Amino acid sequence: MHRIIQDLEQRQLRSDRPRFKPGDTVRVHFQVIEGQRRRLQVFEGIVIKRQGAGARETFTVRKQSFGVGVERTFPLHSPKIDKIEVAAIGDVSRAKLYYLRGKVGKKARVREVQRRGPLSSADASAAGAGDGTQPEPDAGTAAEPEEQAEPEAVAAEEPAADEPAADEGEPAAAEPGPAAEEPEAEAEEAGAEAPRV
Repeated sequence: MHRIIQDLEQRQLRSDRPRFKPGDTVRVHFQVIEGQRRRLQVFEGIVIKRQGAGARETFTVRKQSFGVGVERTFPLHSPKIDKIEVAAIGDVSRAKLYYLRGKVGKKARVREVQRRGPLSSADASAAGAGDGTQPEPDAGTAAEPEEQAEPEAVAAEEPAADEPAADEGEPAAAEPGPAAEEPEAEAEEAGAEAPRV
């Protein structure tokens, strides 16, 4: 009998749910039924707890609405939840964030995880420890070297376009370059720096 209940619950689990934890800011698109009409209502806030397992797992989202804290508990695998979007990943080290209930305003915010640049060696070893493979660089870091290579190629082509062609038969006029102007500028500076007697 116990196996039959497990099979029924297994069929109700939804695999399209993103990974999130307490402290993350999520947007829950929930179906609201009003008479014969159905509409999607978006509830955005910080996840303060997750509890339960399997088909009975729930999560509670808290937000501030006009200065009043509002909490709503959703069943994770409910068919009424259209989708869940993770807006920000919070940097917390607790499983239940009940302390947010006593905070108001800026103190009720949760710090976000700041990850920029390539993975550190500790992150790389943790990411690739299970399967023995190296982690792939994210798309942002892979695109940067290609973008940097293009301006160098363009810069190498530009001087060739500016120089006059030697086949035209006209001698190139000797223009006084910056090197010719430097001795005059140095002489003027030396005269200005010399003390007057």
